[in-house]
Amino acid sequence: MKRGSVWLAAAGLVVDEMGRWLVVKKNYSGLKGQWSLPAGFVDAGETVDEAAIREVKEETGIDSEICGVIGIRTGVIREKLSDNMVIFLLRPIVPNQSIKIQTSELMDACWMMPEDLRRDESTSALLHTLTKTFQKESLSCIHGLDPGKQFEYTTYKLFF
Repeated sequence: MKRGSVWLAAAGLVVDEMGRWLVVKKNYSGLKGQWSLPAGFVDAGETVDEAAIREVKEETGIDSEICGVIGIRTGVIREKLSDNMVIFLLRPIVPNQSIKIQTSELMDACWMMPEDLRRDESTSALLHTLTKTFQKESLSCIHGLDPGKQFEYTTYKLFF
């Protein structure tokens, strides 16, 4: 899929009932071999929160649901590409569901405690920062609003 010069991605911080985080090691890109969050580009016809749920499922096999938004990463690459990612807080729907690694993209996936990620030298910069700043508070999703028929939204959500 052609992305153009404005990229929109979604990531999911999935936290289980024991406080462990679902993390992955990509086998490509700048994150190759580093612990990071399941993430990927938003596809046409889906909302950014739906993309986060889909990416978690595709990469790890874990079924999850949105709790809220915990952050936004935004940057410009080589003064050309606008690179943006919304980071969602999710929880697994099924307790103790087995991880099924998407081997075409990942070399590893597992549940880790934040303090173990802080000590691990292969933790990505974003994830390392998140282990120090995450407060378990997030912007909640408000469903059912209609901004007006003139916009012709098929899906509309606000996170406040």
